Amino acid sequence: MEVAPETLDTLAGWFAQSLSPDAAARRAAEQSIESAKCSPGFALALLGLASSPRHDPHARHASSVQFKNLLRSRWPKPSPDADDADHLPPSDCAIIKANLLQLLLTAPPLIQAQLSEALAVAAASDFPARWESLLPSIISSLGTALSAGDVTATNSLLSAAASLFSRFRNAFDNNAIRLDLKYCLENFAAPLLEVFLSTTRRLQAAAATVTPAESRPVFECLRLCCEIFYSLNSIDLPEFFEDHMREWMTEFRAFLTTAYPPAIEADGAPDALRAAVCDNLQLYMEKYEEEFRGYLKEFVEAVWGLLMAPSVSPSRGQLAVTAIRFLTTVAESVHHALFGSPEAMKQICDSVVVPNLRLRDDDEELFEGNWVEYVRRDAEGSDADTLRRAACRLLRGLAANYREQVAALVSAQVQQMLAAYAADRTNNWKEKDAAIYLVISLMQKPGATGGGTPVVDMESFFTSVIVPELQAPDWESEPMLKATVLRFLKEFKDQIPKATALALLPSVIRFLIHESNVVHSYAATFIENLLIIKDVVPVPGVNMVTRAPRYVAADINPYAQQIVQNLSKALSFPESYENPYLMKCLMRVLGIANIAGQTVHEITARLVGILMEVCNNPKNPDFNHYLFEALAAVIGRAGEQDPALLPVFEASLFPVLQRILVEDISEFWPYAFQIFAQLVNLSQPPLSQNYMQLFGVLLSNATWDRPPCVPALVRLLRAFLRKIPNELNQEGRLPNILVIFRSLLSRSSTEDSAFYMLNTLVENVSFDIMKPYISEIWSALFTRLQTRQAVKFVNSLVVFMSLVVVKYGPGVLISSVDAMQPNIFMTILQRFWIPNLKLIKGALEVKLTSVASTKLICESAVLLDAAAAQTWGKLLDSIVALLSRPDQDGAQQEQNDGADADSQRTSGYSVSFVRLQYAGKSEDDLLKEVNDPKQFLVTSLAALSAQSPGRFGPIIEQNVDPANKGTLIQLCAAYNTNIV
Repeated sequence: MEVAPETLDTLAGWFAQSLSPDAAARRAAEQSIESAKCSPGFALALLGLASSPRHDPHARHASSVQFKNLLRSRWPKPSPDADDADHLPPSDCAIIKANLLQLLLTAPPLIQAQLSEALAVAAASDFPARWESLLPSIISSLGTALSAGDVTATNSLLSAAASLFSRFRNAFDNNAIRLDLKYCLENFAAPLLEVFLSTTRRLQAAAATVTPAESRPVFECLRLCCEIFYSLNSIDLPEFFEDHMREWMTEFRAFLTTAYPPAIEADGAPDALRAAVCDNLQLYMEKYEEEFRGYLKEFVEAVWGLLMAPSVSPSRGQLAVTAIRFLTTVAESVHHALFGSPEAMKQICDSVVVPNLRLRDDDEELFEGNWVEYVRRDAEGSDADTLRRAACRLLRGLAANYREQVAALVSAQVQQMLAAYAADRTNNWKEKDAAIYLVISLMQKPGATGGGTPVVDMESFFTSVIVPELQAPDWESEPMLKATVLRFLKEFKDQIPKATALALLPSVIRFLIHESNVVHSYAATFIENLLIIKDVVPVPGVNMVTRAPRYVAADINPYAQQIVQNLSKALSFPESYENPYLMKCLMRVLGIANIAGQTVHEITARLVGILMEVCNNPKNPDFNHYLFEALAAVIGRAGEQDPALLPVFEASLFPVLQRILVEDISEFWPYAFQIFAQLVNLSQPPLSQNYMQLFGVLLSNATWDRPPCVPALVRLLRAFLRKIPNELNQEGRLPNILVIFRSLLSRSSTEDSAFYMLNTLVENVSFDIMKPYISEIWSALFTRLQTRQAVKFVNSLVVFMSLVVVKYGPGVLISSVDAMQPNIFMTILQRFWIPNLKLIKGALEVKLTSVASTKLICESAVLLDAAAAQTWGKLLDSIVALLSRPDQDGAQQEQNDGADADSQRTSGYSVSFVRLQYAGKSEDDLLKEVNDPKQFLVTSLAALSAQSPGRFGPIIEQNVDPANKGTLIQLCAAYNTNIV
């Protein structure tokens, strides 16, 4: 694979500049890389730089990461919705597949890890059918490395194989994945066992004499074998592994029971291998218990012995987690009697649970040195399980079959820990911390299943243990204990009475300015969580219930100013400049409370200042999202209450929003356009010159070239059209919008926005303005329909045509469509509208399409013609089917209300559209005069049939499905109407 040296040098220079502290240089380099992404050969250049030993290691590593991410986004995937234009060229893909494995094998470890992931990405689409040479190449090279005793090369190949087979771990079980697995097993199961047994013999022969550095690759080789074992056994128990189970299990047990020389044990490699073994034991216990039961007792004893043995290994913590996880699986199974005796249960509690429950030195170091990771592990249930969580899960597993015994043991343990704390509060605060953690883990939480284990009287525990810590004068002492108390509040927030929570709020607000990042983050999280609680309340006069917020503006207003001030101060603390928990809390308070006067000015200035700072280096997507949500909340809440604040918002926000556009801070473009839309919505015509200049930018084709910005641009266009719809009829603006529309429609990734743009035009622009262009619109839609008949596209088309019916009338729709080709409307109705109508989703969309369809069958001369009787009946059948479908959309909307802002969190920075919940209201109902589409249907049919008695009954009898006909009769009875 040849790449021009000057190309590699240029690319390496860009990556070097992308790490520059100079924001301008960094952004210029990022733009250069972004612009080059779509160039043919770019992926090859990235791979060439990653494997080039003459270039800077940092540039090579950055190139390997970029290569992996490029393959994730542009490697051809067998999907009907994928656009070929977005894929890497086939010639590039062929070269990558021909060279990737060999380049991976010779790469340094950091780069090798990235290239292994890249190989897995490509293999997920192409292997094995379109990459037949890959596995034979790995197996051949593996045999060569094994014969030569080259453990390093063996490990590189096993690492590549592990990445390749990892797809089987979480794959949906179907025939295709089983065929792929069968191919892998037939070719790789035997070589894997050969490598495993050969390496095991090598370890046994040399373990007593080699140094830790010499033994480490051998242990790593065995660990990789165990990792591949897990992947290949994840879907079903393969025949080969069942036939050779004793060979595998014998060595697994040996790894768990063999004590290696102290220096090797202290290195941590043996425990890393044992942890992988425990993962495999758990897999077999969960999925293949019948075949595994003969080995179960000896493995329980071996794992138990490991947990009892002292160790200084740096991998012991992870081993303990996986070992406890295995014991938990056994405790929850039919073999729970292995732990059922009082002696065994007490030994588990005393020797396994309690020692792993107490805070360790490394917990304290993490709390102080890496608070983000501490929170992620402690409160967010990260993938990196903690010893504390694993120990409590073991207790819960035992409690599933021995609830009373576990409750008695844990209750006694909690009281013992609290007594120890009471005897020496200064030195024994960790005992109280462990007691609270036990209660958090084992007590029933709202919405949880399994019933919980009643280890304490909750009300008494809350009053005597939790509240004193919250109200203590020395609220800044023992920060880890305070953090656990605040976490208790968060976990049981639903059970705290409203009056009690509000009474405790001033105490919690103090902790927002605690110097510990964890403490003020937990305080912010509790307040934010409190504000999204919803209670089930009955709807007056109707036999229904709904969910209403427990805390409203009137509840939070007395505390809002202090909360906002403390959060603002905490955002200035070291390592909390971009604390997402603080900003999320601020967002939630600003979205609920009524703030006014000087507070609005201060918080707006503070948020804009933070935004100006993060514009220099946008690196925390969660924080930045909540920052823009907080700005949107201030504008929305305060701006609607006091329109006089609009000039304040404009003066504060225009400079930073313009900076985002001028400096091309692409991560923030979608947010900026949504904030602009919010400001336009608050403005009154005539709009200022600044807005009209923005309108000009909006109508530029170049502005729409970035797909992530398109939904935000459509929202901004919608805001302008609501304020100045007639401006479209000037300076050729509408034709320009239609050019943009056709471009959006041509790609499946932006066709939603194309329809949203059309819907916005029809909603806000009169037919007199639209009439000269309606044929152009239909031509574009029907041309696309010829090659794009996916349900999503057809549903969007039906919604748009329904909107035309509702806004302009059935006659306009039919005549304008038939002007394209005589009688084509009936063809579209029969082939697309009628079959897809019953598939429409969304409460407003269902209402719109059902009402529009009702208008067609009751007002359209074409459908009321006797020749169209069958089509009339089939359309009625689809309307009834649509309206009789269970109302899942409304329930989903209710579920999302209040917490939508959190659902938009992203895990990393790829520029994408993220909707700001506080920046826009829900979509407008264009049919406010129609309260109930079911009633509208039957009353319209009754009025129609009254004009021609006896005509429509036979049509309904012949063309409406019996079930839908019964539903129609029920609807007529419910609304006291008749079809005569």
